[in-house]
Amino acid sequence: MTIYQVDAFTNKLFKGNPAAVCPLSQWISNELMQAIAEENNLSETVFFVEKENHFEIKWYTPTCEIDLCGHATLAAAHIIFSEFNYQHKKIEFHSKSGILSVTKNNDWYTLNFPSEKYQEIVTPQLLQEALNCTIIKTFTGKWKCMVVLKDEETIQNLKPNFSKLKKVAFSGIIVTAKGENTDFVSRFFAPKIGIDEDPVTGSAHTLLIPYWASKLNKNKLTAKQLSKRTGLLNCEYLNNRVEISGQAITYLKGQLTLKL
Repeated sequence: MTIYQVDAFTNKLFKGNPAAVCPLSQWISNELMQAIAEENNLSETVFFVEKENHFEIKWYTPTCEIDLCGHATLAAAHIIFSEFNYQHKKIEFHSKSGILSVTKNNDWYTLNFPSEKYQEIVTPQLLQEALNCTIIKTFTGKWKCMVVLKDEETIQNLKPNFSKLKKVAFSGIIVTAKGENTDFVSRFFAPKIGIDEDPVTGSAHTLLIPYWASKLNKNKLTAKQLSKRTGLLNCEYLNNRVEISGQAITYLKGQLTLKL
């Protein structure tokens, strides 16, 4: 089985978010895909199978399968365009989150994903203790929560207590604030699904983009994720959909040796 590793949401090696990409000719067992993802020990390993006019796609963290992943979808599209002599400008993926598309424009890829509705909640005490900073507001989405903090410096310097954060009810926790040189900044934590901090999280922006589009009264936005590796994203709010654009670069290509 061929395997690639791609740094997504960046055009520089060792930046952005690394994802393992495993093209398949047909689906293998969920148990084997999970074992490969655990062995890779990256935040996501993505598998896809080509059909007549689309691709089926699945994503795995080291501990579980998930319903949606932005950076690994971008990584998969990058490999399809760069390694498979794909002749079209648009790829259609069929997934647990419905139909997703990726369009190529020079060296930029634009993901078209469903947007998420958000609802304000009272900040859980455990979440407050885990982040240990002043929280302006807290919102929920489908499976993650979004916490608005004071400013970019607060986001940058945040040091969560991951043992407490793992006990919070949500699978993913986004922290965000208005940016200094971009429209907004964020970080993403998901210790409950085996990822203390994800470097650049496309799926988090399905919640971030609707919020900041409303807050800043603009539909086209720039974003930066303030992890150690960092990542830059261009975003657009399309009501029930969002578009998330980024670059990608291939780090490695190799072969998995599996005795099946």
